[in-house]
Amino acid sequence: MTKKDFQYLGWGFVAGVIVFLLVAFPTGWVTTTNSAKEMAKKQAHKAVVEHLADVCVAQYKQDPLKGEKIKELKKTDMWERDNYVKKQGWAKMPGSNSTVSGVADRCAAKILEQSKE
Repeated sequence: MTKKDFQYLGWGFVAGVIVFLLVAFPTGWVTTTNSAKEMAKKQAHKAVVEHLADVCVAQYKQDPLKGEKIKELKKTDMWERDNYVKKQGWAKMPGSNSTVSGVADRCAAKILEQSKE
């Protein structure tokens, strides 16, 4: 091979790398460490919310006035349902002083889904 052949090979390699990078990152073929960590955090939070929402629903089912409260929940505006669930204390986990973000909203949705059945 001549020097010119190696030069073409080099430019072809560089062009191929650039095209690969332009295609690989936007399509998700390549994930950076930071974006992988961010995705893992979101998935972990979603799993925690889903699990704690089940506990919240169980606490709702223990409420002796749940029949009346489900009617109130259904009348409540969608964007206020999480506050209603928090006010009832269902979203607060045993032994905790606060609620996890997103639990009350997911709990309200699950309660309403189950009430349709």
